[in-house]
Amino acid sequence: MGTFSFQDLKGKVCVLTGGGGIIGAALAEGLAEVGVKVAILDFNKDNAEKVAQAVKQKTNGNVISIYGNVLDNTTLIEAKKQINEQLGKIDILINGAGGNAPTATTQLEFLSKDNLGELSKGFFGLDIEGFRKVFDLNFLGTVLPTMVFAEDMTDRGGNILNISSMNSYRPLTKIPAYSAAKASINNLTEWLAVHFAKLGIRVNAIAPGFFLTDQNRFLMIDKETGNLSPRAHKILAGTPMGRFGETEEIVGTMLYLLSDLSKFVTGIIIPVDGGFNAYSGV
Repeated sequence: MGTFSFQDLKGKVCVLTGGGGIIGAALAEGLAEVGVKVAILDFNKDNAEKVAQAVKQKTNGNVISIYGNVLDNTTLIEAKKQINEQLGKIDILINGAGGNAPTATTQLEFLSKDNLGELSKGFFGLDIEGFRKVFDLNFLGTVLPTMVFAEDMTDRGGNILNISSMNSYRPLTKIPAYSAAKASINNLTEWLAVHFAKLGIRVNAIAPGFFLTDQNRFLMIDKETGNLSPRAHKILAGTPMGRFGETEEIVGTMLYLLSDLSKFVTGIIIPVDGGFNAYSGV
């Protein structure tokens, strides 16, 4: 194989947190396709196992599922032990765990003089526990796995890929905890890239635009009719390509950032967003 390939990824060991979700499944398949050994870590062991089996079937790759809670160090340390025993030392960590929840979502987009009687439907009515849960899942849920799994990389180099979001650049209405956490992920990505640079550990992030996932479906699809919600129509109007992303469209960017094709690249965040971030709406 020539220099310009993903051949250098073959045989590497990757931990993919939140791997039981829709985007995780696409990333796992892309990794297995180029010969990466993948540990799909998820809080929902059944989902992780389903994804692992499906990816194995499609690619004939070395894929395992592991239980882990990204907010519980004890489970992560146990997961690392199992991964080391079954696959070897960890070369790659993809921090894919995250998501939003209705409890951290306001009902109103804007507060105005006309709806002052409904303050509880806006910022003032947010459930602080729900807010904390979403913020912690998206931010500390990247910090803790990095503390546990990246230790394997300190003496041999490695690669960390964080999953950010369009919300990190352009906070969306209704979801302040998720937006703030993803903005923090961008800053953490840059901080870690500098901190680890001399150890040969690269740290980058992907900021997906709008993909239909289990976490955002309640905001995108009208439960009664099954049609796109007004919010989904607004998103598509703000996306120059005029459609939602397909999960496999993140895979190329992932492989680029993990492979030697980008070996002088660290501390960057790449939008995969159909032009959303570049468009002012005019």
